[in-house]
Amino acid sequence: MSMSRQVRSTIHLNKRPRWVLVMVPFVTIFLIFAYLFAPRSSSEGCFIFSSNGCGSFFQKPLFLLSRDLTDGEIASQAVIKEILRIPNIHSKNPKIAFMFMTPSSLPFEKLWDKFFSGHEDRFSVYVHASKESPTHVSPHFVGRDIRSDKVGWGKFSMIEAEKRLLGNALLDPDNEHFILLSDSCVPVHNFDYVYNYLIFTNVSFVDCFVDPGPHGNGRYSEHMLPEVVKQDFRKGSQWFSLKRQHAIIVMADSLYHRKFKLFCRPNMNGRNCYSDEHYLQTFLHMKDPGAIANWSVTHVDWSEGKWHPRAYRAQDISFELLKNITSIDESTHVTSDSQRTIMTRPCLWNGLQRPCYLFARKFYPETLDKLINLFSNYAGA
Repeated sequence: MSMSRQVRSTIHLNKRPRWVLVMVPFVTIFLIFAYLFAPRSSSEGCFIFSSNGCGSFFQKPLFLLSRDLTDGEIASQAVIKEILRIPNIHSKNPKIAFMFMTPSSLPFEKLWDKFFSGHEDRFSVYVHASKESPTHVSPHFVGRDIRSDKVGWGKFSMIEAEKRLLGNALLDPDNEHFILLSDSCVPVHNFDYVYNYLIFTNVSFVDCFVDPGPHGNGRYSEHMLPEVVKQDFRKGSQWFSLKRQHAIIVMADSLYHRKFKLFCRPNMNGRNCYSDEHYLQTFLHMKDPGAIANWSVTHVDWSEGKWHPRAYRAQDISFELLKNITSIDESTHVTSDSQRTIMTRPCLWNGLQRPCYLFARKFYPETLDKLINLFSNYAGA
């Protein structure tokens, strides 16, 4: 470059408007803060940054927190971060733990027996019967009962039963994924499909969304402060599927367990809070939001708008019904406020849109024979 060209270039730079030079650092600072303090309560705002939700309170650097952590929070954070940072060491024989929560005998044991047959080295079964000791008709269930206790609908005893199942299943080091199922659940795919779906992904399938209405954030109690703030309170189906790391941190938790046991229960201060719809969802959202899929792999039909989901009778069972369930590839949530906002997002499995559901409920016992007859046809990959 000639000397005269260098001089002209310097003159040109010096004549650049000063407001541009002043605005550059302000824009840079704004973008940094927009990233660090992205809203956590808006699912649309979160979706811009991640398909799995927003960053959690406990994933922010300590200098960004607006308050001091309690001793309990510090202990919880130290233990859980240590567990989550340990690389996941896969077993040479990875298995799925099928954990059944039932009042007594399981009406669909014969169907599950057909589902399990031929795959005995790739699964474990655990049964929590809360009212009567079950009678088993399948060899896959014999001797698989764990110590149980009474479970009340909507009571915290539901969470305690879930943890009892998880604790027993974690004793087997080969169990890498843990599925909670009810007595009215049935499989809607074959075993190979279910196994590959769960073992070959690194997320937990936990239904989790923000519901600003009375049956969502309206159940929140300020007694949960300071550890649980309203912005972190989440709602979802209780029927989860957890990877091993998440199952371990759930068992390690006592701080948030106690908060929900004390302050999320029916008929408390005029609110009916059900911990099975909020505890696990809120806890994992706070601790590891990027590693939960935000939908359950168990299909439930709430389209009737009642307190309980649709329950299928024998006359409802058809190939078309089951095919429709297995073809759903978007998860839908509806808020309980007056807006009744419908939120839909694709079910992404390792970044690819895939069918959402591996299981379905609620089915009456009278549907067993029809389901067995249909199983070999509809339960395909």
